[in-house]
Order: sequence, then C-alpha cells, then structure tokens
Amino acid sequence: MAKCEVCGNDYGMTFEVHAQGAVHVFDCFSCAIKGMAPVCEKCKVSIIGQGVEAEGSFYCGAHCAREAGKVGIVDRV
Repeated sequence: MAKCEVCGNDYGMTFEVHAQGAVHVFDCFSCAIKGMAPVCEKCKVSIIGQGVEAEGSFYCGAHCAREAGKVGIVDRV
C-alpha cells in the first residue's frame, strides 16, 4: 500500500500522477486537486479549470487578474 502525499492515508487503491518529471501519489481526486492545482493569486481558490496566467502569476479567471491590476486580460468566449 502507498500513502497519499496530501492526507497521509495508507490506502490500497492509491494512484499516481506523473507530471513535470515527478511522481505524485494520491488516494482520491480531491487530494490530487489540493496537491497539484495552482492557486489563484487574488482569491486563493484552487484552479481546476482553464484559469489565466499573467506575468508569471495564475488566476482563476480574467476578473481576478484584472482585480490584481493586470491589464488586457480577457476570458475566452
């Protein structure tokens, strides 16, 4: 059995996520999201959808990016 790297649960059905040369072990999708999703610089929500990147920072959407002072950022429609 392997332990989830987020909650420490020792579980027989963990799964691995291979990303950027590293291997991560989780026991559920919720822990995988908490462990891997970027966090919005403005509202601190986990970004599990598209999100936007501006000047090296991640935001959940264009609204938060603009609120943080980034200009010219629009959501794709």
